Amino acid sequence: MILEYREVGMLMTNCYLLGDETTGEGVAIDPGDNGAALAEFFRSHGLTLKYILFTHGHFDHVMGAGQLKETLGGEILVHPDDTPILEDTSFGGLFGISGVKKPEPDGFFEEHDIIECGAMKFKVIRTPGHTPGSVSFELVDQGIVFVGDTLFAGSIGRTDFPGGSYEQLIGSVRENLFPLGDDVTVFPGHGPQTTIGQERRYNPFF
Repeated sequence: MILEYREVGMLMTNCYLLGDETTGEGVAIDPGDNGAALAEFFRSHGLTLKYILFTHGHFDHVMGAGQLKETLGGEILVHPDDTPILEDTSFGGLFGISGVKKPEPDGFFEEHDIIECGAMKFKVIRTPGHTPGSVSFELVDQGIVFVGDTLFAGSIGRTDFPGGSYEQLIGSVRENLFPLGDDVTVFPGHGPQTTIGQERRYNPFF
């Protein structure tokens, strides 16, 4: 398995790029910007892009998806509860970004779904709070979880945007992420990676 991340866009969103070297299939998680540069990763490794997965629908996590799809193909998948966020083009204006074009999803996933790409299996974990449709993707049997803006190293995602809920986010982490185990590596939507154990012990919100 190939795993690489890029900080993309003015808000430095972490985009995660994964590929199965045996089957040549790949996945992009939260392509926030510069789809052409992200596409080069898959080309350089001889990979076919199978899925573009969104942990949630905020513009800084999805802006590069359209260009990436136009270049390489792949299905764009998101939780249906975040469809209204994808359709709201005004959100970028809060950060001084105008003309944000949101991508059109090709399909949807639900809690407990398994998304397969080669030998990689991504289990969908519902982690609402940052947005109504926020999810995390557990890479099954690899000790890895991609959490979007639900959990950060030493912090949590914002809950003051429309549809956010502090209580719901705290519950999502306690009930759906902490049980994954202390040794699981957490790859967040912004900032450095961490572990479940580190956040359980030292994150001031818990």
